[in-house]
Amino acid sequence: MIDWDQKKNLPIGFMDSGLGGLSVLREAVRIMPAEDFIYYGDSLHAPYGTKEEEVIRELTFNVVKILLKQGIKGLAVACNTATSAAVRRLRIDYPNLPIVGIEPAIKPAVVNHKNGRILVMATPMTIRQKKYQTLLERYREQAEIISVPCGGLMEFVERGRIEEDELNAYFEEHLLPYLSEDTETIVLGCTHYPFLKPYLRKFLEPRVIDLIDGSLGTSMELKRRLSEKNLLREENRKGYVKIQNSTGRQDMIDLSYRLLEMPVD
Repeated sequence: MIDWDQKKNLPIGFMDSGLGGLSVLREAVRIMPAEDFIYYGDSLHAPYGTKEEEVIRELTFNVVKILLKQGIKGLAVACNTATSAAVRRLRIDYPNLPIVGIEPAIKPAVVNHKNGRILVMATPMTIRQKKYQTLLERYREQAEIISVPCGGLMEFVERGRIEEDELNAYFEEHLLPYLSEDTETIVLGCTHYPFLKPYLRKFLEPRVIDLIDGSLGTSMELKRRLSEKNLLREENRKGYVKIQNSTGRQDMIDLSYRLLEMPVD
């Protein structure tokens, strides 16, 4: 028999292919400050977005098993690619575990658009997967939505060092061909990309283009699912965040904590 009071005191698990999911974790910490979190970044196998779907699914399950062994009461798959490849199967295999994934924030972009073009920056694998294509089809008649494959962009965050000239050269090659005068919104379809917002905004000047991502929506859904099962902790405490990384390198842990505190807007 489940001891729900004891289960309530367990941390919430977060996983990502690397460090990008910290942008989602930051929102979760903000709206659930009393909760404890364990974040596992699989930087040793990053990037997921260039791998085959079966490989991504296996890597995702391996990380989830590591988190489950430590004891978690809920799981956030804070990676668009891993969500598309593995979340449906995870929910089948772990039916009693509240699980949320993340997907490109196309819905809010369409709801708020003013007839302009919407660009979705995402990894090549995310764009190829059926889940993403289904999402795209759902809103294609309501707005012009253009997918922008951004292979290699997440590595700017993973390496912990951003050379602005090098990043601008990347945007020139991969993003500029998709920009037009009527582009009004860019959806950041990878959890790494919010950390690049300041550089992206500077590159886009003097254009005024909305940059949106799914971090807050995912965190709100996670809180809702935990609340449904009465798994949220009392508010009269401050939770902690424990960060782990498959590389085993302390510099990656240190970088993770720095990113967690870094403003993106």
